[in-house]
Amino acid sequence: MRNDSDIQGGSTAVIGPDAYTKWLEQCRATATIKERYGLKSAFDYLVSEKLLDFARAAEREPELARQLPKFVSEVRRIFEADEVRVHLARVEREQEALELVPLDEEVSDEDDVFHEDPETYAARARSFMLIKQLLLAPQLGTS
Repeated sequence: MRNDSDIQGGSTAVIGPDAYTKWLEQCRATATIKERYGLKSAFDYLVSEKLLDFARAAEREPELARQLPKFVSEVRRIFEADEVRVHLARVEREQEALELVPLDEEVSDEDDVFHEDPETYAARARSFMLIKQLLLAPQLGTS
């Protein structure tokens, strides 16, 4: 098993034969998260974190790109369509709100550990839009 790290975004995705097992485990863990911490936490864990990181890694790794529709299909099985719509809209609103917050000019780039450079932010935004389209599509073409 090889771990590949997206250096600019800090995300890590498992690549190789274990990738399927890893995202399947993450999907299974979501039920426990949902039970213990609620729907919002479960959605944020699986979609905003795991699926989004996977989609970003899939841009560089053909093997992950082939698995992406199956991962999305499993997410669509876990969450109802209304839940997906509501929480995707919430995540978008939260991202838009973050964009509106001006950065404190006195904080140096070294101190701002959460600041993303424009390239990384654009890549994350593209991945989010892809995930949104796949999750909201009436049908997925998985075989």
